[in-house]
Amino acid sequence: MMAGTPSRNELHEQNRLSWNEATKAHNSHKGDQAKFFQEGGSTLFPEEIELLGDIAGLFLVHLQCNAGQDTLSLARLGAIVTGVDISDEAIAFAQKLSQESGISANFDRADIFNWFEETATTRKQFDIVFSSYGAVCWISDLKLWAKGISNILKTGGRFVVVDFHPVAMMFDTDWSHKFSYFSGSMPLTCEDGIGDYVASSGGALVPWGYETGIENFHNPYHTYEFQWGIGEIVTALLQAGLNLKILKEYPYANGCKLFERMREAPGGRIFPPEDMPSLPLMYGIVAQKL
Repeated sequence: MMAGTPSRNELHEQNRLSWNEATKAHNSHKGDQAKFFQEGGSTLFPEEIELLGDIAGLFLVHLQCNAGQDTLSLARLGAIVTGVDISDEAIAFAQKLSQESGISANFDRADIFNWFEETATTRKQFDIVFSSYGAVCWISDLKLWAKGISNILKTGGRFVVVDFHPVAMMFDTDWSHKFSYFSGSMPLTCEDGIGDYVASSGGALVPWGYETGIENFHNPYHTYEFQWGIGEIVTALLQAGLNLKILKEYPYANGCKLFERMREAPGGRIFPPEDMPSLPLMYGIVAQKL
């Protein structure tokens, strides 16, 4: 790491603080989430359900699970689920939501790199490792991340990720080309921190009914993110001993209005404006441990 660059722990600690603040704003718009789950609701999209396949009875860990809504939706499909996230606020909310909804899941508050080490020492392994939507950009060491995933997968187990495409992450909110595709593994500082993307997306992320909640949210904590290309992600997984089974790209983003003037289609799929050419906004990967 270059002189003057914060250590990995310092980067992650700053991100933890920013996520704690943002999580409060995000959940302020989501109303009675326990009631939504009690009535059989799910926050999963068809893309991740398709890539995951039948998960009933399988041990699944959801990395960077945020406030647990998708984690509980996975448990609703019959998986034995553990959610892991660095944010204290997110995990506290997830535990409360699990209790109030009556859907059983375990939640660990941890930096995933520390969690990988601790889990490997116990030799606990999972059938599926899952991650989604704005997760990989927080990974500060891609090789260590891929190795950690491989270490906790059973033989024959699968890693499944659905995330926003790194090509999309080259643009600013007004669609101007702002960021490089290749970052050379250096952190990108976002002075504004994690914003209230739930407010900007509205009902697309809250299908049971968006509420105003916290308005004009400003995050006092900046963040550090990482731009990893598809080739870098796939290569890290291959080098960690995983076999690539599926790589898909999608011309829309699920639920989240990443940029200005995006068009919402049925099912929460968000497309670029009509005057923009089609480009990949999401990708999906399935990789198996042989």
